[in-house]
Amino acid sequence: MPLRWPRIKPLSARPRWQQHTLRLLVLLVLCTLALQLVWLLRVATMLVVNPQSTSFQRSEAWRLLVEHQQISWSQTWADAAQLGRQLPRAVIASEDASFTEHGGVDWDAIQTAWKRNRNAAARAEKTAPVASATNRRASTPKVVGGSTITQQLAKNLFLSGERTAARKAQEFVITLMLEALLPKDRILEIYLNSVEWGEGVFGAQAAARHYFRADAARLSAEQAARLAVMLPAPKRFEKAPASSYVLGRAATVAARMPSVVAP
Repeated sequence: MPLRWPRIKPLSARPRWQQHTLRLLVLLVLCTLALQLVWLLRVATMLVVNPQSTSFQRSEAWRLLVEHQQISWSQTWADAAQLGRQLPRAVIASEDASFTEHGGVDWDAIQTAWKRNRNAAARAEKTAPVASATNRRASTPKVVGGSTITQQLAKNLFLSGERTAARKAQEFVITLMLEALLPKDRILEIYLNSVEWGEGVFGAQAAARHYFRADAARLSAEQAARLAVMLPAPKRFEKAPASSYVLGRAATVAARMPSVVAP
């Protein structure tokens, strides 16, 4: 008995609502692919061209303009040689110890972060029945991320700060683009020159001048470690850059720095 292939109705034979839906889906797929191509080309140009700004920086500039009617901004690009040795090692030690080994995503770090968040949520649920509404808000567990330096750069360069599955998936795709097209030392160089170190303070050179009145290349190991510790929450830590937490955490980071493998 000969095989019979299922008959597929031509688009014109389908109901009008199905025609519109299919056209919209095709258009959405084409737009998504076009956007990926644009970002791929932009990443490729970063081999030789320093990015002038990031999506996060532009959103911050707009926020400062709206809230303060002025933009107080400090940023100076520093090439890899001008960054020195201490700060890159400190940032790797603090933010992404396996930076030179992974392909953009550290699955072990993600698994560890997921476990920590799950355990923190479980502890919060146990204390919830006896806590007041105010205390429950104050004791809401902090979400711990497992993002690598490359993932953070991908988000800062092109994406918004919203936490959605679609945004995380797009971050993953751009991370793979960065790792495929750029060497590790270039990824780290762009990251250190674009990351936020306080309100209106972006990049390693601006941060070194702002907090220590020194060039990035002249930072001591202890100073570099203090700057690295600030990166997860720079706007919070800039209010007390010499707090006991920052100094204690910086001592731990400084102790790890000699064993860090820098690109």
